[in-house]
Amino acid sequence: MRRLLLSALGALPAALRAAPAGLNGRAVRGGRPAAAPDDGLSGTGGTAPVPDRHRPSPGRGRGDTVRAWTELFRVSALFSVPGDALAGAAAVGRSPGRGTALAIGASLCLYEAGMALNDWADREEDAVDRPHRPIPSGRISPSAALGAAGALTAAGLALAARAGRPALAVATGLAATVWAYDLHLKHTKAGPAAMAAARSLDLLLGATATATSYAGTGPGPRAPRPMRLGAVPPTGPDNVARAAGPARSPLAALPAALVLGAHTYGVTAVSRHEAQGGSTAVPLAVLATTTALAAAVLATHQRQRPGEPARPGPAATAPGSSYRPDHPHHSTAPSMLDLGAPLPGTYRPGHHPTAPALPDLGAPQPGTYRPGHHPHRPTAPALTPLLLTAFTGAYLRTAGPPLLHAALNPSPPLTQRAVGGGIRAMIPLQAALAARAGAPGSGLAVMALVPLARSLARKVSPT
Repeated sequence: MRRLLLSALGALPAALRAAPAGLNGRAVRGGRPAAAPDDGLSGTGGTAPVPDRHRPSPGRGRGDTVRAWTELFRVSALFSVPGDALAGAAAVGRSPGRGTALAIGASLCLYEAGMALNDWADREEDAVDRPHRPIPSGRISPSAALGAAGALTAAGLALAARAGRPALAVATGLAATVWAYDLHLKHTKAGPAAMAAARSLDLLLGATATATSYAGTGPGPRAPRPMRLGAVPPTGPDNVARAAGPARSPLAALPAALVLGAHTYGVTAVSRHEAQGGSTAVPLAVLATTTALAAAVLATHQRQRPGEPARPGPAATAPGSSYRPDHPHHSTAPSMLDLGAPLPGTYRPGHHPTAPALPDLGAPQPGTYRPGHHPHRPTAPALTPLLLTAFTGAYLRTAGPPLLHAALNPSPPLTQRAVGGGIRAMIPLQAALAARAGAPGSGLAVMALVPLARSLARKVSPT
């Protein structure tokens, strides 16, 4: 018995070394404790390492560096930016041009500058709540993120300056709002309002750059010269937009900017609870606001847009015509002595004679063919209400269900999903605003970004 007891005691150390678990209950692999299991939220099982101990891995490859910067910039949310400028251009009654392209470039730079600055300002907070983010995980240094924010801000202001001084003034206000939000206002009660103001200013930047470009006050394309009597008008969407008259004031885009700002306010209010969750009233309030915004967009699309000149009625005459229906010597019928009326076979922009009207020389005659003329195909004005309804429905479909789920179960994952849905919902909202302003083509171009944003959001989170 004594011999058996001694042999058992001698085998005890070997049995302890071969045990599957240590005294602290954690799995042991290769003689060292294994890492804690991933909880799916923080990426490290909820344990936050000390921020000043992070160092980049010496063997990190180029692919890991690119991945870190894409996470820092949240590139999947980038597709919500170009629609601001396109909706602003539509609000001032102009087709996208050089100024619009410059505004898009400036908006992208300022947006990414805000993303980098946001992570730099929240690096200590992210070390506790989101240790997997690029800065607290050590994949990007704080100085590199701050330098990227400064360089992108300078690039955005430079692009805005190319669109004219008015656009530069709006871009300067936008940049100041972004930096004030990230450095101070984010954690105050004014945070959602500051973010809403930034998104509204972004739409006004597109409107201002486009209107300035067409007005000829900036380096963009100038207004066309007056056409000579008898000249054939140029064709194409750009020339049609220019022939419509002077651009409306950028203030005409203010209603659209307020709608987009109200949506941004709600998304920002929800995002303040995405780390801890626990808020039911905020997602419900934002869901009601989203529904009200969609109803407002649908209810006002038939109203005359601010700054739009009234269309001439049956008794109106073109500028420069000698005929005036309110003149005491002129009757309501056109006179044979109306020297202002165009001669047969000539064209004068803006002249629309009243009855008896001359034959429509531009209409195709029987047996002839004119490219682009389809008498039985629905025209753009007829398709605009259908596209507006479809875009608004897509807006509700993208933002509504995640908000409802977050209200029913205010957990961090569902709250983050509601924030991501609100960011992606900006794209169909911008398309709806463009269609409401009479630019269904711009709305379709904005909606083409939805598949790209959705596919990239599966790889890089927009929040």
